[in-house]
Amino acid sequence: MCPPMLAAYFHTLSPFIVRFSDDVGIRWYGVSYIAGFLVAYLLLRALAARGLILIPKDRVGDALMWLVGCILLGGRLTYCLVYDKDHELLTHFSSTFPFWGVLEIHKGGMASHGGIIGAVVAAWRISRGFRDPRTGQIVGQASIWHIFDALALVTPPGLMFGRLANFVNGELLGQVVAPPGQGRDAPWWSVQFPQELISSQAPELTLEQTQRLHDLALAHVPPDIVNALSPQRAVAMGLHNLVEHAGLYKAELAPLVSARVPSQLLQALAEGPVLFAVLWIVWIRPRKAGVIGGWFLLAYGLLRIITEIWRLPDAQFDEGRPLGLSRGQWLSVPMVVLGAAVIAFAARRAGPKLGGWRSRPASK
Repeated sequence: MCPPMLAAYFHTLSPFIVRFSDDVGIRWYGVSYIAGFLVAYLLLRALAARGLILIPKDRVGDALMWLVGCILLGGRLTYCLVYDKDHELLTHFSSTFPFWGVLEIHKGGMASHGGIIGAVVAAWRISRGFRDPRTGQIVGQASIWHIFDALALVTPPGLMFGRLANFVNGELLGQVVAPPGQGRDAPWWSVQFPQELISSQAPELTLEQTQRLHDLALAHVPPDIVNALSPQRAVAMGLHNLVEHAGLYKAELAPLVSARVPSQLLQALAEGPVLFAVLWIVWIRPRKAGVIGGWFLLAYGLLRIITEIWRLPDAQFDEGRPLGLSRGQWLSVPMVVLGAAVIAFAARRAGPKLGGWRSRPASK
């Protein structure tokens, strides 16, 4: 006999680890960035201690501060300029902290391509070295190519943590593999995201399903508030309440939610362990400065292009997939080309080969 088919997993995770009020608390999204930078710091310290990179061990903290600042700035600004279609974040100001839409990173909204641009800027600054307060001399100067190599090696864990946070938030949805009402027959690895109900990427419901969802939403709005709102706003408020407490209403919501490819987990696997393995396999032996950075651009770009086959285009854009590629894939194409060019250039440039994690530690 064939084993019974498992139903799709119904997503009930909260974006908050600890919640202090409706919109204030410690979020998994923020913690994912902290975890990524912490792992990067520990790896850079270990590499510096072995003499495999030219950043002095006691200046790794300074280097990381530049990396953190530039990645956050580059990732957020790129999101605001490229992915925020109407640039509302740039013009949104409020009377509550942090007062400006651009600074509301606790709500999500970071572009990984912009983060890479920020990392390149950080590599340039770190390559200039740091002034020793005791002697006034500059220490830790190195080629920007070498610094970019070092940063590329420690980046994949942070990318993975970010994708895991995307999964917890129920954002960046994947393709539908079973329409609403067929979750029990969906593949065991698929996921039902109730967040689709408050997005523009929800599949079309039948008239009966639409009426059930409408009635369910209104049932979760206090009567006095329902009378004070338009029908559309009352339904929207009810849907937000349902999604926010999806675990309590799983039985009612599951038949109204599609099952999807968990594209966030697929990208977490590709951009974390797979990319990490590729870079460290290439770096088994010493390489010319720039080779590892080039491999990062090439491999990351290819992995993004492949994994976004199963991820829906960003909801705020309605252009679909020009020539079969989403906006994220189109942004990855230049990375692949640039990565291949950097590898070819770096392999032929003059200069010593550096690093190689199987090399003997540098003599003290």
